[in-house]
Amino acid sequence: MTWIAFSGALELGFIYGLVGLGVYLSFRVLDFPDLTVDGSFPLGGAVAATLIVQGVSPLLATAIALIAGCLAGLCTAWLSVQFKILNLLASILTMIALYSINLRIMGQPNVSLLGEPTVLTPLAGMLQQLPKLVGLPLVLFGVAIATKFLLDLFLASDLGLAMRATGSTPTMAEAQGISTGGMILGGLALSNGLVALAGALFAQTNGFADVSLGVGTIVLGLAAVIIGEALVGAVTGGVPLTVPLRTLGVLVGAVVYRLAIALALNASWIGLQAQDLNLVTAVLVAIALIAPQGRRWLRRS
Repeated sequence: MTWIAFSGALELGFIYGLVGLGVYLSFRVLDFPDLTVDGSFPLGGAVAATLIVQGVSPLLATAIALIAGCLAGLCTAWLSVQFKILNLLASILTMIALYSINLRIMGQPNVSLLGEPTVLTPLAGMLQQLPKLVGLPLVLFGVAIATKFLLDLFLASDLGLAMRATGSTPTMAEAQGISTGGMILGGLALSNGLVALAGALFAQTNGFADVSLGVGTIVLGLAAVIIGEALVGAVTGGVPLTVPLRTLGVLVGAVVYRLAIALALNASWIGLQAQDLNLVTAVLVAIALIAPQGRRWLRRS
Protein backbone atom coordinates (compact mmCIF):
# COMPACT_ATOMS: atom_id res chain seq x y z
CA MET A 1 0.00 0.00 0.00
CA THR A 2 1.33 3.43 -0.93
CA TRP A 3 1.56 6.28 1.57
CA ILE A 4 -1.11 8.16 -0.41
CA ALA A 5 -3.51 5.22 -0.11
CA PHE A 6 -2.70 4.89 3.61
CA SER A 7 -3.34 8.59 4.25
CA GLY A 8 -6.59 8.47 2.28
CA ALA A 9 -7.75 5.43 4.25
CA LEU A 10 -7.09 7.29 7.51
CA GLU A 11 -9.07 10.32 6.32
CA LEU A 12 -12.06 8.18 5.35
CA GLY A 13 -11.71 6.12 8.51
CA PHE A 14 -12.04 9.15 10.78
CA ILE A 15 -14.95 10.54 8.76
CA TYR A 16 -16.77 7.21 8.78
CA GLY A 17 -15.96 6.99 12.48
CA LEU A 18 -18.60 9.71 12.93
CA VAL A 19 -21.01 7.55 10.93
CA GLY A 20 -20.13 4.64 13.19
CA LEU A 21 -20.89 6.71 16.30
CA GLY A 22 -24.28 7.60 14.85
CA VAL A 23 -25.02 3.98 14.00
CA TYR A 24 -23.85 2.90 17.47
CA LEU A 25 -26.34 5.32 19.00
CA SER A 26 -29.29 3.96 17.03
CA PHE A 27 -28.42 0.24 16.86
CA ARG A 28 -26.70 -0.37 20.18
CA VAL A 29 -28.06 2.33 22.51
CA LEU A 30 -31.66 2.59 21.24
CA ASP A 31 -31.89 -0.89 19.65
CA PHE A 32 -33.47 0.81 16.63
CA PRO A 33 -32.43 -0.55 13.20
CA ASP A 34 -32.16 2.71 11.28
CA LEU A 35 -31.46 2.78 7.55
CA THR A 36 -32.00 6.54 7.36
CA VAL A 37 -28.22 6.98 7.40
CA ASP A 38 -28.07 5.99 3.73
CA GLY A 39 -29.99 9.19 3.05
CA SER A 40 -28.71 11.49 5.82
CA PHE A 41 -25.05 11.04 4.82
CA PRO A 42 -25.53 12.49 1.30
CA LEU A 43 -28.02 14.96 2.81
CA GLY A 44 -25.24 16.47 4.91
CA GLY A 45 -22.97 16.69 1.89
CA ALA A 46 -25.71 18.15 -0.32
CA VAL A 47 -26.72 20.85 2.16
CA ALA A 48 -23.14 21.88 2.98
CA ALA A 49 -21.97 21.91 -0.65
CA THR A 50 -24.99 23.82 -1.94
CA LEU A 51 -24.74 26.49 0.76
CA ILE A 52 -20.99 26.91 0.32
CA VAL A 53 -21.37 27.37 -3.44
CA GLN A 54 -23.99 30.03 -2.73
CA GLY A 55 -21.52 31.95 -0.55
CA VAL A 56 -22.55 30.82 2.92
CA SER A 57 -19.79 30.44 5.53
CA PRO A 58 -18.50 26.83 5.50
CA LEU A 59 -18.81 26.59 9.29
CA LEU A 60 -22.44 27.74 9.17
CA ALA A 61 -23.12 25.46 6.19
CA THR A 62 -21.74 22.51 8.15
CA ALA A 63 -23.89 23.38 11.17
CA ILE A 64 -27.00 23.60 8.97
CA ALA A 65 -26.10 20.24 7.42
CA LEU A 66 -25.98 18.73 10.91
CA ILE A 67 -29.41 20.20 11.69
CA ALA A 68 -30.77 18.81 8.42
CA GLY A 69 -29.57 15.35 9.46
CA CYS A 70 -31.29 15.76 12.83
CA LEU A 71 -34.55 16.58 11.03
CA ALA A 72 -34.19 13.44 8.89
CA GLY A 73 -33.76 11.34 12.02
CA LEU A 74 -36.76 13.04 13.62
CA CYS A 75 -38.86 12.16 10.59
CA THR A 76 -38.03 8.46 10.93
CA ALA A 77 -38.63 8.49 14.68
CA TRP A 78 -41.92 10.36 14.25
CA LEU A 79 -43.22 7.80 11.74
CA SER A 80 -42.29 5.00 14.13
CA VAL A 81 -43.42 6.56 17.42
CA GLN A 82 -46.48 8.50 16.32
CA PHE A 83 -47.89 6.19 13.66
CA LYS A 84 -46.51 2.88 14.98
CA ILE A 85 -44.84 2.07 11.65
CA LEU A 86 -42.28 -0.72 11.97
CA ASN A 87 -38.95 0.98 12.75
CA LEU A 88 -37.11 -0.61 9.86
CA LEU A 89 -39.86 0.31 7.40
CA ALA A 90 -40.05 3.87 8.74
CA SER A 91 -36.34 4.35 8.15
CA ILE A 92 -36.59 2.91 4.63
CA LEU A 93 -39.40 5.34 3.79
CA THR A 94 -37.33 8.30 4.99
CA MET A 95 -34.24 7.04 3.17
CA ILE A 96 -36.14 6.76 -0.12
CA ALA A 97 -37.65 10.22 0.30
CA LEU A 98 -34.23 11.72 1.04
CA TYR A 99 -32.92 10.65 -2.37
CA SER A 100 -35.36 13.00 -4.08
CA ILE A 101 -34.87 15.67 -1.43
CA ASN A 102 -31.10 15.61 -1.96
CA LEU A 103 -31.62 16.04 -5.71
CA ARG A 104 -33.92 18.97 -5.00
CA ILE A 105 -31.38 20.59 -2.70
CA MET A 106 -28.51 20.33 -5.18
CA GLY A 107 -30.61 20.86 -8.30
CA GLN A 108 -28.41 18.30 -10.04
CA PRO A 109 -26.84 14.91 -9.26
CA ASN A 110 -23.62 16.41 -7.90
CA VAL A 111 -22.05 19.71 -6.82
CA SER A 112 -18.33 20.51 -7.12
CA LEU A 113 -16.50 22.35 -4.35
CA LEU A 114 -13.22 22.77 -6.22
CA GLY A 115 -11.89 26.25 -5.54
CA GLU A 116 -14.51 26.92 -2.86
CA PRO A 117 -13.66 27.64 0.81
CA THR A 118 -14.28 24.84 3.31
CA VAL A 119 -14.15 24.43 7.08
CA LEU A 120 -10.49 23.52 6.62
CA THR A 121 -9.59 26.76 4.84
CA PRO A 122 -8.86 28.68 8.10
CA LEU A 123 -6.42 25.88 9.00
CA ALA A 124 -4.56 26.11 5.69
CA GLY A 125 -1.57 27.85 7.27
CA MET A 126 -1.18 25.20 9.96
CA LEU A 127 -1.68 22.35 7.50
CA GLN A 128 1.08 23.71 5.25
CA GLN A 129 3.53 23.39 8.13
CA LEU A 130 2.84 19.66 8.37
CA PRO A 131 3.85 16.94 5.92
CA LYS A 132 1.50 16.95 2.93
CA LEU A 133 -0.33 13.73 3.74
CA VAL A 134 -0.39 14.11 7.54
CA GLY A 135 -2.23 17.39 8.17
CA LEU A 136 -5.73 16.48 7.00
CA PRO A 137 -5.88 13.06 8.75
CA LEU A 138 -4.67 14.77 11.94
CA VAL A 139 -7.45 17.38 11.80
CA LEU A 140 -10.10 14.74 11.11
CA PHE A 141 -8.71 12.64 13.97
CA GLY A 142 -9.20 15.61 16.28
CA VAL A 143 -12.80 16.05 15.12
CA ALA A 144 -13.56 12.34 15.60
CA ILE A 145 -12.00 12.21 19.09
CA ALA A 146 -13.78 15.39 20.20
CA THR A 147 -17.11 14.00 18.98
CA LYS A 148 -16.44 10.71 20.78
CA PHE A 149 -15.79 12.45 24.11
CA LEU A 150 -18.87 14.67 23.75
CA LEU A 151 -21.00 11.59 23.03
CA ASP A 152 -19.50 9.83 26.07
CA LEU A 153 -20.40 12.80 28.28
CA PHE A 154 -23.93 12.87 26.88
CA LEU A 155 -24.51 9.14 27.44
CA ALA A 156 -23.25 9.51 31.04
CA SER A 157 -25.74 12.33 31.74
CA ASP A 158 -29.27 11.79 33.11
CA LEU A 159 -30.72 12.23 29.63
CA GLY A 160 -28.20 9.80 28.17
CA LEU A 161 -28.91 7.23 30.87
CA ALA A 162 -32.62 7.56 30.15
CA MET A 163 -31.91 6.97 26.47
CA ARG A 164 -29.84 3.88 27.26
CA ALA A 165 -32.62 2.57 29.50
CA THR A 166 -35.10 3.09 26.67
CA GLY A 167 -33.01 0.90 24.38
CA SER A 168 -32.28 -1.87 26.88
CA THR A 169 -35.56 -2.18 28.84
CA PRO A 170 -38.29 0.10 27.44
CA THR A 171 -40.99 -1.32 29.71
CA MET A 172 -38.97 -0.62 32.84
CA ALA A 173 -38.01 2.81 31.48
CA GLU A 174 -41.69 3.72 31.04
CA ALA A 175 -42.41 2.46 34.56
CA GLN A 176 -39.78 4.91 35.83
CA GLY A 177 -41.53 7.80 34.09
CA ILE A 178 -39.19 8.04 31.09
CA SER A 179 -40.80 9.15 27.84
CA THR A 180 -39.50 6.39 25.60
CA GLY A 181 -41.00 8.03 22.53
CA GLY A 182 -39.17 11.26 23.31
CA MET A 183 -35.93 9.36 23.83
CA ILE A 184 -36.30 7.69 20.41
CA LEU A 185 -37.00 11.06 18.79
CA GLY A 186 -33.94 12.65 20.39
CA GLY A 187 -31.67 9.65 19.85
CA LEU A 188 -32.41 9.27 16.15
CA ALA A 189 -32.08 13.02 15.64
CA LEU A 190 -28.63 12.97 17.24
CA SER A 191 -27.64 9.80 15.38
CA ASN A 192 -28.50 11.17 11.95
CA GLY A 193 -27.06 14.56 12.84
CA LEU A 194 -23.68 12.89 13.36
CA VAL A 195 -24.04 11.03 10.07
CA ALA A 196 -24.94 14.25 8.22
CA LEU A 197 -21.93 15.96 9.83
CA ALA A 198 -19.76 13.17 8.42
CA GLY A 199 -21.36 13.71 5.00
CA ALA A 200 -20.64 17.45 5.15
CA LEU A 201 -17.00 16.81 6.06
CA PHE A 202 -16.69 14.18 3.34
CA ALA A 203 -17.96 16.62 0.71
CA GLN A 204 -15.58 19.37 1.84
CA THR A 205 -12.49 17.18 2.11
CA ASN A 206 -13.11 15.41 -1.20
CA GLY A 207 -14.30 18.45 -3.14
CA PHE A 208 -17.77 17.28 -4.20
CA ALA A 209 -21.19 16.16 -3.06
CA ASP A 210 -23.09 13.49 -4.95
CA VAL A 211 -26.58 12.08 -4.59
CA SER A 212 -25.19 8.52 -4.56
CA LEU A 213 -22.76 9.07 -1.68
CA GLY A 214 -25.05 7.28 0.76
CA VAL A 215 -25.04 3.89 -0.97
CA GLY A 216 -23.81 1.36 1.58
CA THR A 217 -23.35 3.89 4.40
CA ILE A 218 -25.28 1.73 6.85
CA VAL A 219 -22.95 -1.19 6.11
CA LEU A 220 -19.92 1.01 6.74
CA GLY A 221 -21.36 2.15 10.05
CA LEU A 222 -22.23 -1.38 11.13
CA ALA A 223 -18.78 -2.58 10.09
CA ALA A 224 -17.20 0.08 12.32
CA VAL A 225 -19.37 -0.95 15.28
CA ILE A 226 -18.95 -4.70 14.86
CA ILE A 227 -15.22 -4.68 14.06
CA GLY A 228 -14.58 -2.21 16.88
CA GLU A 229 -16.44 -4.33 19.43
CA ALA A 230 -14.56 -7.44 18.31
CA LEU A 231 -11.15 -5.72 18.54
CA VAL A 232 -11.75 -4.00 21.87
CA GLY A 233 -13.32 -7.17 23.28
CA ALA A 234 -10.24 -9.16 22.26
CA VAL A 235 -7.88 -6.61 23.87
CA THR A 236 -9.83 -6.42 27.14
CA GLY A 237 -10.13 -10.20 27.39
CA GLY A 238 -13.91 -10.39 27.42
CA VAL A 239 -14.40 -7.84 30.22
CA PRO A 240 -17.81 -6.09 29.90
CA LEU A 241 -17.26 -3.01 27.78
CA THR A 242 -18.10 0.45 29.07
CA VAL A 243 -19.57 3.15 26.84
CA PRO A 244 -16.22 4.99 26.43
CA LEU A 245 -14.56 1.73 25.37
CA ARG A 246 -17.36 0.98 22.92
CA THR A 247 -17.21 4.41 21.29
CA LEU A 248 -13.42 4.14 21.11
CA GLY A 249 -13.88 0.76 19.47
CA VAL A 250 -16.20 2.33 16.88
CA LEU A 251 -13.49 4.80 15.82
CA VAL A 252 -10.84 2.09 15.77
CA GLY A 253 -13.16 -0.21 13.83
CA ALA A 254 -13.85 2.47 11.20
CA VAL A 255 -10.13 3.09 10.65
CA VAL A 256 -9.26 -0.62 10.57
CA TYR A 257 -12.10 -1.23 8.13
CA ARG A 258 -10.93 1.50 5.74
CA LEU A 259 -7.31 0.30 6.01
CA ALA A 260 -8.40 -3.24 5.25
CA ILE A 261 -10.35 -2.03 2.22
CA ALA A 262 -7.38 0.01 0.98
CA LEU A 263 -5.00 -2.90 1.56
CA ALA A 264 -7.24 -5.34 -0.31
CA LEU A 265 -7.77 -3.01 -3.27
CA ASN A 266 -4.09 -2.05 -3.49
CA ALA A 267 -2.69 -5.57 -3.20
CA SER A 268 -2.02 -6.47 -6.81
CA TRP A 269 -1.43 -10.14 -5.99
CA ILE A 270 -5.08 -10.49 -4.85
CA GLY A 271 -6.33 -9.14 -8.16
CA LEU A 272 -9.16 -7.01 -6.74
CA GLN A 273 -10.31 -3.83 -8.45
CA ALA A 274 -12.42 -0.81 -7.49
CA GLN A 275 -15.62 -2.54 -8.60
CA ASP A 276 -14.96 -5.24 -5.98
CA LEU A 277 -15.46 -2.78 -3.11
CA ASN A 278 -18.90 -4.11 -2.12
CA LEU A 279 -17.61 -7.70 -2.21
CA VAL A 280 -14.70 -6.82 0.07
CA THR A 281 -17.08 -4.96 2.39
CA ALA A 282 -19.42 -7.96 2.67
CA VAL A 283 -16.54 -10.36 3.35
CA LEU A 284 -15.02 -8.13 6.06
CA VAL A 285 -18.34 -7.64 7.85
CA ALA A 286 -19.07 -11.39 7.64
CA ILE A 287 -15.65 -12.17 9.16
CA ALA A 288 -16.27 -9.67 11.96
CA LEU A 289 -19.63 -11.33 12.72
CA ILE A 290 -18.25 -14.86 12.59
CA ALA A 291 -15.06 -14.19 14.58
CA PRO A 292 -16.69 -14.07 18.07
CA GLN A 293 -18.45 -17.39 17.41
CA GLY A 294 -15.15 -18.85 16.26
CA ARG A 295 -13.45 -17.81 19.50
CA ARG A 296 -16.21 -19.41 21.57
CA TRP A 297 -15.92 -22.61 19.54
CA LEU A 298 -12.16 -22.71 20.12
CA ARG A 299 -12.62 -22.25 23.87
CA ARG A 300 -15.06 -25.15 24.02
CA SER A 301 -12.73 -27.42 22.08
